[in-house]
Amino acid sequence: MESVDFFLKRCISIDGSDVHFKTDTGRAYIRVHGDLHEVEAAPFSHEEFKKSLFQILSNHQVEKFTRDLELDFAYEIPGLSRFRGNVYQQRGNVQAAFRVIPYEIQSMEDLHLPAACYDFINRPRGLVLVTGPAGSGKTTTLAAMIDKINRTQPVHIMTVEDPVEFVHEDHYALINQRELDVDTLSFANALKYVLRQDPDVILVGEMRDLDTIHLAITAAETGHLVFGTLHTVDSIQTVDRMVDVFPTHQQQQIRMQLSVNLVGVVSQTLVKRKDGRGRVAAHEVMVASSAVRNLIRENKSYQIGSLIQTGSRQKMNTLDQALASLVDRSLVAREDARHRAKDPQEFDRLLSLDSSHRPQVVKPAGTVPPPAARPAGSGTAPTAPPVTTAPPAAKPAAAEGETVTPPPPIKGVPGQPNRPQFRRD
Repeated sequence: MESVDFFLKRCISIDGSDVHFKTDTGRAYIRVHGDLHEVEAAPFSHEEFKKSLFQILSNHQVEKFTRDLELDFAYEIPGLSRFRGNVYQQRGNVQAAFRVIPYEIQSMEDLHLPAACYDFINRPRGLVLVTGPAGSGKTTTLAAMIDKINRTQPVHIMTVEDPVEFVHEDHYALINQRELDVDTLSFANALKYVLRQDPDVILVGEMRDLDTIHLAITAAETGHLVFGTLHTVDSIQTVDRMVDVFPTHQQQQIRMQLSVNLVGVVSQTLVKRKDGRGRVAAHEVMVASSAVRNLIRENKSYQIGSLIQTGSRQKMNTLDQALASLVDRSLVAREDARHRAKDPQEFDRLLSLDSSHRPQVVKPAGTVPPPAARPAGSGTAPTAPPVTTAPPAAKPAAAEGETVTPPPPIKGVPGQPNRPQFRRD
């Protein structure tokens, strides 16, 4: 069998993101731009792969896998790349999956992160959550935000990860990275003692359980800027997950704490680029405005979606709005974006508005729309067709000294379904 390093180097050479080893069939697969491709190599047996894999693991890691049948670890090929590995067992066969972790940390500008993210990293305290399904780029987004703080602010950054993925060097900030089972026994244990380590910024690799979530909220409450990740698909589900993990008698208290300390939620997913050069992230952004905080406090999280829809002035947007923007900029295909949309009908409506009403913009009340342009090549305006309807009846003139009452304004804003009288307009 070819060594594990051979397949990892092959993945890097073709710009892959993941490597899967399936020992019951003796095949390896590489994920490139979201799609799995089988590697053309000689088949290998279970024993051959197990021997090759255990050569890159330490004795402690082998013992841990033998005991737990699960193992997360970090691996590095010097001069090439770092990898996050997971070893597991399937139908009695040892198998593994590797994720590529580049040496170079992409900047926030390179990733085209939303404008709200720049506000989040400059907050002195609070809780910032980056969420999304597995493989959606949450770690890359968080690494870019931490790197920005590291290069611009004189602060102390503490991270707790399983395992350490992107390695940060000290720049303008001091940064310490702790790895689970190597530098600390658990996320909860690390967060319990981190408050004695004089941190300004805390990164929690994954908020998995009640204790970790509770300690993260407490750390934000005590005046620290805390970043964390959750495997939720949007902001509403994120708020509900944070609350529902607690027993019923504690949920109201957690809602109060969350409403005070939450800074924002960035939920993202990856979509294939139209030009075939990889994938691009679409972000849903929720900023914890006073209205959002009030809904969290009153257990009305189901109404947060309407605030995100209409919160563009506060740098908020829905996932469907972000996908429609990517389609409009010709970055992704309409079919791929619609497949990722949370509400395909709403996504279609947004695209129809973009195509049929642009470049028209909703004007403030009292403005007069510009006159229609004349057809090109005509010297005079075209003759209007005869009007067959009766002219409107003339309004009676107001008596001298009588005050004329203007008609009431039309309620609602055309084109916004969450406003009153949208259908009527």
